[in-house]
Amino acid sequence: MRFMVIVKATKDSEAGVMPGTKLLADMGAFNEELVKAGVLLAGDGLHPSSKGARVRFSGSKRTVVDGPFAETKELIAGYWLWQCRSKEEAIEWVRRCPNPAGDGHEGEIEIRQVFEAEDFGTEFTPELREQEARIRAQVDAGKR
Repeated sequence: MRFMVIVKATKDSEAGVMPGTKLLADMGAFNEELVKAGVLLAGDGLHPSSKGARVRFSGSKRTVVDGPFAETKELIAGYWLWQCRSKEEAIEWVRRCPNPAGDGHEGEIEIRQVFEAEDFGTEFTPELREQEARIRAQVDAGKR
């Protein structure tokens, strides 16, 4: 099972405050553990929402809204993509994670399972499965 592990933004991360050397080192060591265990598939930190944009959809209309966005608790500061045997395993890994907001601060990490092809049932036809396989192969090969 794959899980997206979402590091929630804080006032500091939204203000562009970079983590200190200790937190960077602790996170680096944690990431090395994830790699050695075969859990880590991907992961990155994100710039503050002030450098981002949202596209709102209303029927066929598209509206672009530039950041920053007001609700910090709803924003993402970074993510990992993990391969785990269960949600419980992902939770155990998160429990071992350094506090992403730094010691003495409140941080939050959310865990969400990623859909797999079999989760879509019969609606995901053989033709759509072939298309998905083709797209994934192109991505893996680094093609656009």
